[in-house]
Amino acid sequence: MAQDGASPRKPRAKKIERPLSSDEIHQRILAAIMEHKLPPGTQLVEERLARIFNVSRTKVREAIGRLVHDQIATNIPNRGAFVSSPTAQEARDVFFARRLIETTLVRSVALTATAKQIQQLRKHLERETAARMGSDPLAIIPLSGEFHILLAEISGNSFLVRTLRELESLTALIIILYDAPDEHHCPYDDHPKLVDAIEARNADLAAELMQHHLEHVEHSLKLEPPESGEVDLERVFA
Repeated sequence: MAQDGASPRKPRAKKIERPLSSDEIHQRILAAIMEHKLPPGTQLVEERLARIFNVSRTKVREAIGRLVHDQIATNIPNRGAFVSSPTAQEARDVFFARRLIETTLVRSVALTATAKQIQQLRKHLERETAARMGSDPLAIIPLSGEFHILLAEISGNSFLVRTLRELESLTALIIILYDAPDEHHCPYDDHPKLVDAIEARNADLAAELMQHHLEHVEHSLKLEPPESGEVDLERVFA
């Protein structure tokens, strides 16, 4: 009961948490995959994820659908969706395709890139440097991929942009699946050297550097199947 002359206290309104959107759920699952918390082969059980995120299965299904569309997850008939698990041969095929495409692509960029586009590449290199200096060792993986997609965008070929987005998604998974802890997948000076060659209009050098770069990334991987085990989804997203 309020004292004389004092206004009665109003009860505090309970903070109502906004339900997660399908986009946010997609980002949470994708981040867990990129952070090694959901390794390739993990089943993405709709019912469990809906309970974990306190949302409808429809939202979870939409989020998983995007992962499947981007080939980050795979739908297996009568079993459900699983984090994609490319084989060692598929990993080699991805890098073979990238070498065929990107050595020619970077030649074109070296001959046609404008000063403004080269500046875009330099700004992206600054983001990569900041990521390397940060506390999250995996932050550089998506940024390295974005560098290659940016090269495709600069080329002006929308088909190559779509193709490289697909290959980059697979490459990120391959790096996670076949991670060799003692190796550096992307040497810190590879991308700067590529930008220097592009700025110098040296198409031959740019192509040579791209070839060497992609070979290094592939050779830094340990192409052996990972140990399998059940993943505690509740603990991952706690």
